[in-house]
Amino acid sequence: MLNQVVLIGRLTHDPELRYTAGSGVPVTTFSLAVERPFTNQQGEREADFIKIVTWRKQAENCANYLKKGSLCAVNGRLQIRSFDDSQGVRRKVAEVVANDVRFLERPRDSGDSNIGETPGDAEDDLGISGDDVPF
Repeated sequence: MLNQVVLIGRLTHDPELRYTAGSGVPVTTFSLAVERPFTNQQGEREADFIKIVTWRKQAENCANYLKKGSLCAVNGRLQIRSFDDSQGVRRKVAEVVANDVRFLERPRDSGDSNIGETPGDAEDDLGISGDDVPF
């Protein structure tokens, strides 16, 4: 059986980091806006807003390095979960449990020391030249 989801989109809000009760495992949730590949009758692109859940180290990384508007790619599985809301009504929610989250942009933090550098400058800081890249 196969349950695999691959999405690329932008965060609609900052990630929310929490820890599970008891074991204290980090879990982060955020919503990803993913454009549909076609336009509506008015010629506009619509988007789907998909809930993403990450766990453990990946959750901490997402909370630390992603923010509203960040572009990222998510690879994971679709999960349908049931819960009782505050009025006791049984609800279902669809979410993607991420196995891998790729940050597709550099952070645009005002405190970033690399602002103003060209892309080659960052490579020089790491001691990597274009000749070292195998492709």
